[in-house]
Parts: sequence; structure tokens; C-alpha cells
Amino acid sequence: MIFKRKLYDTLLRWKNEQKGKTAMLVEGARRVGKSTLVESFAKSEYKTYILIDFSRPSKQIRELFDEMTHLDVFFFNLQNITGVSLHERESVIVFDEVQDFPPARQAIKHLVKDGRYDYIETGSLISIRKNIQNILIPSEEDSSTLYPLDFEEFLWATGKTDAAHLLKQAYEMKRPLGEGVHRTWMRELRLYMIIGGMPQAVETYITSNNMREVDTIKRKILKLYFDDFHRIDTTGRIGKLFSSIPAQLNGNASRYQIGSVIPKQTAERIAETVSELEDSKTIMMAYHITDPNVGMNLSRSLFSYKMFMADTGLFITLAFWDKSFTENMIYNKLLSDKLEANLGYVYENLVAQMLRASGNELYYYTFPTSNEKHNYEIDFLLSRGNKLMPIEVKSSGYKTHKSLDVFCEKFSSRVGERILLYTKDYARDGQTVCLPVYFTPFL
Repeated sequence: MIFKRKLYDTLLRWKNEQKGKTAMLVEGARRVGKSTLVESFAKSEYKTYILIDFSRPSKQIRELFDEMTHLDVFFFNLQNITGVSLHERESVIVFDEVQDFPPARQAIKHLVKDGRYDYIETGSLISIRKNIQNILIPSEEDSSTLYPLDFEEFLWATGKTDAAHLLKQAYEMKRPLGEGVHRTWMRELRLYMIIGGMPQAVETYITSNNMREVDTIKRKILKLYFDDFHRIDTTGRIGKLFSSIPAQLNGNASRYQIGSVIPKQTAERIAETVSELEDSKTIMMAYHITDPNVGMNLSRSLFSYKMFMADTGLFITLAFWDKSFTENMIYNKLLSDKLEANLGYVYENLVAQMLRASGNELYYYTFPTSNEKHNYEIDFLLSRGNKLMPIEVKSSGYKTHKSLDVFCEKFSSRVGERILLYTKDYARDGQTVCLPVYFTPFL
């Protein structure tokens, strides 16, 4: 099952604008659909294509890259091995899972310079960086990241092709939708939240409508991630950091507590391990900033951060990992919003995923209360023009927003629109705009 992905349009712009001057590297976590997307693009946009899967290359393919001096010979042999004819400026060669064969990555420089064909690579950045010793990394390379299906892509996949357009229109109206319409949209969002955006999970839901089968797929993906982490880091630290994300968010700490997961370690001492986890694209980092201003990257704290999972569907399965499967009862209660648990951490992860899918970097800000016994927290800070957009996330319908109020008073000259994301219909509470969480992609 092939789903419509927004990155397709990015690939099309690259093809039409670059005209072979650069290769395109499509990065992303395992199982987000990189290979499917790229092969679909190659089939539709080129006269012919050759796809080389470097996770299992034949001996003949491997030997092709031993000698790249005479490209005429290279292309002649490649066509004979694959049985595909290449046409100048009308064919593309796809290097799938390029991280598994570094000589192919190095060859990109010479192949692009030759200019006869287009080149697309797919790979996981964490493995690419582990396998680049002693090779020349090509500068003739653009890159894009494929994330799990975002909310709009999920709606497309489930047959609601016009729904996302209508939702954006509703957002731009800046008015309540009414209880019935709002309830329908919240159910769609919660369905996306519990299934997630991994293509295999979405396909399983569409074909089976069985949450237990969906959960089985998600557990297989998580097991694959843990196997990857162990191959890269045999100490197990990457896996521990990843598996502790739900508990860390549920603990409501102002930052990820490294020492509670890996004793006697600090964020400074384990920075390289965290960087490797971030490179895997299975997580998203949200950095604490010390000076809330539009140039937030200038004041981000490298060792004070939160981690979110790149897919909230996987997040929910990991949160209930102690079960033999995430019971249908749990899924049904999540879908109806009746699970007897504080779901704030789930909605926070969902908002992080939707903001990141819309191209936003993730930052947050905490500061002490007047008695310094607790902290106020702005869950997310976005830069909009020369102003900040502070965001507070609630998993309920309560319109309390003390942190927003104090922050906006403290930094009044820097704040534009202030947003409360919650589970009720559109409303205004003083200067605070209260938005149902399904409007997050349009912020």
C-alpha cells in the first residue's frame, strides 16, 4: 500500500531545479517509508530507474564500486547486471540503505559530476555516521528527512482526502466548530495518536481494523529499533535512554534526568550517546533556552533538554510495554478519552510530533515561581516574525494557563500570539487563544 507523502513534492522540486547537479539523500528512521516513497517517485518521474538495495547487495554489485575510474564501464556493467537500460537525463539510480555500503556514498561525488543520471540515496543517519571513516563525504548532496505520516497524510491514507483542507479552513475562521464537529475531529486525532504514522501500522489498521494487529506491528518496529541500538552501542545505553522517554515525560521533570536512567552519568558525559540517538531520527529533542527571544538557537542549553518519540503511536505502545500487547480495552479508552491516567505526557508528545512535522524546531522554557519552590513551564516556544508564540499543552478541557500568563507578563514586549492547546472547542480567554489540539499543524 503506497501512501501520499508530502516529501514527494520536495523530491519533484529537487529534480526540476537541480537537473542532476546534486544527489538527494532521504534520511529518516527505519520503517518510515523511505524506500517505498523513493521507488514510487522513480517509477513515476523517470523513463527508467535502477534501485540497488545495499542491505543485501550481490557480489557483482559490490565489485562495481572497486574501480570508478572509467564510468562508461561502470554504467555498462550496471545495466548488464540489472537488465535495465539507462537514458541520459531521463533515468535515476537509487542507492537504498546507502549506510550499509560506504563506497557507494563516496562514489556519489564522481557520479554527480559525470551528470548523465540523477541519484537518490536513502539511509539512517545514525548508521551513516558510523560508517564514514576513511571515505570522502560528497558535498554534491542535498538532504531531506522523511518523518512518520503527519496528521494530514494520515487523513489522506484513511480516505478523508478533503478533510485536512476543511480543517485548515476551520482554523482560519477563528471560531468554535460546535460540539458535534469538534467531537468528530477529536476522535480522528485520537485515532491518529494511538495508531501513529508508521506506514505499516497505518496499513494494518486500514486492512484489519484490529488494534491488536496494529499493536503487534508497532512492537515489531520497536524491537527492530532496539536491535539497531544494540548493534551501534553494545553497552545498552542508547536503548535505555529511548525506552525511558515515556516515564521521563510522565514524571513531569523540567528536563530529561540522565542520572535516573544511567546511574553516575550526566548529560555532559553522555552527550555523544544522546547525539547518536538523535541521529537515528527515532526521537525529537526539545532544548531548554535561557533567554526567550526569536533567535532561540543562540540561547539553547545543550545539556538541558526533553526527549520526545518521533511517532506517538510507538510512544503509546512503549508506554504500555509491560503488557503482552496493548490491550484493545486500553486503545478503546484512549480513543474515547476515558483512560484513567494523566494523558498530558501523551498529548505533549503528539504536539511535539505535529510541530516538528510542520518544520518547527522544538524549544521550551522553565522559570521559578515567586517562592522558587516550583517552576512555571512553557511547553513549546515558536518564533513567528519578530515575536514569540508561547504554547501551553493541556490534556483536558481546563482553560487554566498560569505559566502562560506569568511568562507573557515577564516578556510582554517579545510575545505575539499566546496559545493554549487543549481538548475542547475554540475559545478565547482574555488574550490567550484556546485551540483544540488538532489545530497544531497550522500554528
